[in-house]
Amino acid sequence: MFYLGGPTGLDGGCMVLGNLHNLDLLDGVGRSDGPNVTPQIGSGYPYRLNIVLEALVLHGEPLKSSYGEAPALFVEDLKEGFSNGFGLRSKGFKTCTDVGDKTFVIGCNGNDSASSLEVQIYDKSRGEWVIPAVLGTKPKPYEGHSAVLLNEDQIMIIIKGSNPDDCIWFLEVDTEYVGQQRGASGTEVVAWSKGVRGDAEKPVVISGPSGVGKGTLINMLMKEFPSMFGFSVSHTTRAPRGTEKNGVHYHFTERSIMEKDIKDGKFLEFASVHGNLYGTSIEEVEAVADSGKRCILDIDVQGAKLVRASSLDAVFIFISPPSMRELEERLRLRGTETEEQVQKRLRNAEAEIEQGKSSGIFDHILCNDNLEKCYENLKKLLGLDGSVPTNTKPSPEGIDLPPNYSVSKIDNKILIKREAPESGNATKNSIVLDISSLKGGAPGRTRGLNVYAIDSCSDRINGLHKPS
Repeated sequence: MFYLGGPTGLDGGCMVLGNLHNLDLLDGVGRSDGPNVTPQIGSGYPYRLNIVLEALVLHGEPLKSSYGEAPALFVEDLKEGFSNGFGLRSKGFKTCTDVGDKTFVIGCNGNDSASSLEVQIYDKSRGEWVIPAVLGTKPKPYEGHSAVLLNEDQIMIIIKGSNPDDCIWFLEVDTEYVGQQRGASGTEVVAWSKGVRGDAEKPVVISGPSGVGKGTLINMLMKEFPSMFGFSVSHTTRAPRGTEKNGVHYHFTERSIMEKDIKDGKFLEFASVHGNLYGTSIEEVEAVADSGKRCILDIDVQGAKLVRASSLDAVFIFISPPSMRELEERLRLRGTETEEQVQKRLRNAEAEIEQGKSSGIFDHILCNDNLEKCYENLKKLLGLDGSVPTNTKPSPEGIDLPPNYSVSKIDNKILIKREAPESGNATKNSIVLDISSLKGGAPGRTRGLNVYAIDSCSDRINGLHKPS
């Protein structure tokens, strides 16, 4: 049995289908373990089913059901005329969204909020179900959601009754990242990305040869602006040393786990040092941004090259010594390396300086010939030479989807129209999701989402027509 999403007015926006003439036409559809039923309009049961659906709509005779939503193939005629976009909504735990020749079925596989969230794909060109590899951190089980297709490459999921910080998610189905992972694995891939309101300050990548003073400059920033900057905690496969604590100095992990995460694209940069893996995960950088701080990454040139090639939008700064002679003097004054180690660091420094100045990786190059002068120049690059703006995050507005509602997509805005149960009239608390400034994406966060309430009784608000 299935619920079919439909426009408001058809049984509150949802029509349900049951058995016809003692024959369950939908037996197996939507379940990978069911009979081999090809849900394609034009032949067999699905074609006859589509005719029956049209007749039911015309005569206003919804049937009762208890299964979930049917593939969107069965409601093509119902969706015609909704050129402004239409998102199927769940009555229970599943929604179906067409993307090209594929139907994506998203929802919890069960009848309670503790059920696991699953994604299944019906490939219409091959007439078969596919269980994709699911990357990224997926939403926790929930009681219902709406699904809206964006740009043919991702599906916005609006979770009903969720915490305001967890109510918007994106399932990427054909983005650049998904395409890369699909090509690398040779299998169907989808990826989750959490939606975040507002923008975060760009992370700052600071690189330079050992002994150039970049660590000192970073410490000066952290001391003067403790509430503005934060470090990401790196991962490593080596064992803890001395008093090192997991999650504080490093995230200590198993090699097999870290190798899999690297393969899945979860690391911005990584390297093998003396047989151990070290790296910066995307999640760690996102966690710093979630706390309202600007993330600083202290990494070498090779690491910066990997970060530049990733999806992270950052500011890249290279710290250069005034001369190799000056750098050698600083290394020797530290007194922490042997002569052999000093010579090795100097050789590496020459290569790093050459790459830093000529590779095009870095947005800015600062010469640390005078520490205080270099620090002032660093603050200017980061916009910190004047008054420091208050770093505040807007209080998130809850998005609680009631039983009666409709979802429409108009250009770069998603309108969630709440319906009063008694009269069917819209309240004055409809919600707009502005997606015009989205940034980032899987395997990290999708930021730039703007959420605000409107008086949905108005004819035109901020370019939004009142939905018919």
